[in-house]
Amino acid sequence: MRANYKVELSSGIFLMMGIAALFWLATEATDYGVRIGSDTYSVTAKFTNVGNLKLRAPVKIGGVAVGLVKYIELDPVTFEAVVEIWIDRQFSDIPTDSSASILTSGILGDRYIGLEPGGAMDALSDGDQILLTQSAVILESLISKYLFNSSKETSE
Repeated sequence: MRANYKVELSSGIFLMMGIAALFWLATEATDYGVRIGSDTYSVTAKFTNVGNLKLRAPVKIGGVAVGLVKYIELDPVTFEAVVEIWIDRQFSDIPTDSSASILTSGILGDRYIGLEPGGAMDALSDGDQILLTQSAVILESLISKYLFNSSKETSE
């Protein structure tokens, strides 16, 4: 009878640790792991297509998270997506001629913004706009272009 009590107690503890691990994983996975302080500055970038870029998606330079996406909205005049990016102040020396690209983590993973630093002496400051942008590559459009172009070549 005593051995059965120990098995039940250890099973219960193991189950509680599993539930705690799942709760921790659920809360951390939705945060994208980006931790920026409260001291940030804001820059914007315009993209023709943001794909499925989400709010709070990371902004990275060389694979290191330096900020996050604050909001995404549509410019009613140019019909481009305007993305506001919050960057941690410790990275305040990013050149003004830097470029922003929407990239994918892995083959079919989440989207993030990758910054490629330029060579200008001036640094981005609060309210600036990144002018050099590259929109998201949409896999479905690439496949359809390949299929339709290959069918034209075979019919000629």
